[in-house]
Amino acid sequence: MTAHAADRARYDRATAQLDAPVAIVDLEAFDANADDLVRRAGGKPIRVASKSLRCRALLERVLARDGFAGIMSFTLAESLWLARSGFDDVLLAYPSADRKAFTELAGDPKLAAAVTVMVDDPAQLRLIDEARQGGTEVVRVCLELDTSLKLLGGRVRVGARRSPLHSAAQVADMARAVARTPGFRLVGIMAYEGHIAGVGDAVAGRPVRSRAVRLMQAAARKELAQRRADVVRAVRAVAPDLEFVNGGGTGSVQHTAAEDAVTEIAAGSGLYVPRLFDNYTSFSGRPAALFAQPVVRRPGVGVVTVLGGGYPASGAPGADRLPVPYLPEGLKYDPQEGPGEVQTPLLGSPADDLLIGDKVWFRHAKAGELCERFDVLRLVEGDAVTATVPTYRGEGHTFL
Repeated sequence: MTAHAADRARYDRATAQLDAPVAIVDLEAFDANADDLVRRAGGKPIRVASKSLRCRALLERVLARDGFAGIMSFTLAESLWLARSGFDDVLLAYPSADRKAFTELAGDPKLAAAVTVMVDDPAQLRLIDEARQGGTEVVRVCLELDTSLKLLGGRVRVGARRSPLHSAAQVADMARAVARTPGFRLVGIMAYEGHIAGVGDAVAGRPVRSRAVRLMQAAARKELAQRRADVVRAVRAVAPDLEFVNGGGTGSVQHTAAEDAVTEIAAGSGLYVPRLFDNYTSFSGRPAALFAQPVVRRPGVGVVTVLGGGYPASGAPGADRLPVPYLPEGLKYDPQEGPGEVQTPLLGSPADDLLIGDKVWFRHAKAGELCERFDVLRLVEGDAVTATVPTYRGEGHTFL
């Protein structure tokens, strides 16, 4: 029996009494992935990206392990909820315009001490001040550096369009804006190099593209390491008590950790290892988060139909944003239908061994977005479900 076949047998036994659709997290794989992230971080703490887990129980599990410290959140409402839940170090990774939440933050000492918000424009400081409504707590802020690689005098840009702060001078100017605005304290810098950490460099069947990605990433790492060091030096001249410099992501952990200027690494998707993280030369993880759909039809030889499963991931539309049939191995989508809202035909010889009611296991393209489809995750150890834990959705929260 192959390793994948053995996993399928375990998952089927563990969920034999559960009807699909069902979502699981294999805790052995989850913990092994956590160990690998810590190894690659080389002693620097890892801040866990909550959007990649979207489950409080699993955030608690990973933060209880050596090598992990703090959460990187994705909305201000989520940040406040996590702080109220007992998480005492929450970095909001994106600017917010949630005035109601800023009112709560500025009026509550516990929340203000636990949550750090992201800014990259003086207008964001003004919005927060206007939302205070009498709240006098000092708001902790972090500045975001634009990590994109700019070539040919800026005419070519590689990387996500995030912060407008690209140079050391720009970031230092923003640091001075924070310093001269009462009610704020600059505590950190964040720089997420998504074009390095989130782009696979070994795409199956595309050797030329893969080679080009590796060359781009090597150039981007070199350029960013120097610029990030310059930025940190310039900002520390304004705010010598800077608490942290956050960088990286699952695909670049070891490279970012090697930079002296970086004090902590961000990662989260590497715990679940969705399909978009299959194409990296820098690491190899174990798929930990899966979902199963039930076989409900057998239209003909070499075809079964499962219920639903059309769970596309965010990002530029394309085949790589679709979930992928994983177990049993050898199934593929009908190109005329793909994964459907309520019906998904699957083609391949393994279909002939599947019966009505059997489960087909899928991997989502991204990590935490799977949890927007399920109220609970079944935690699997060996061939048994040992716990059932709510996702954010299961706790009544859909923050985005």
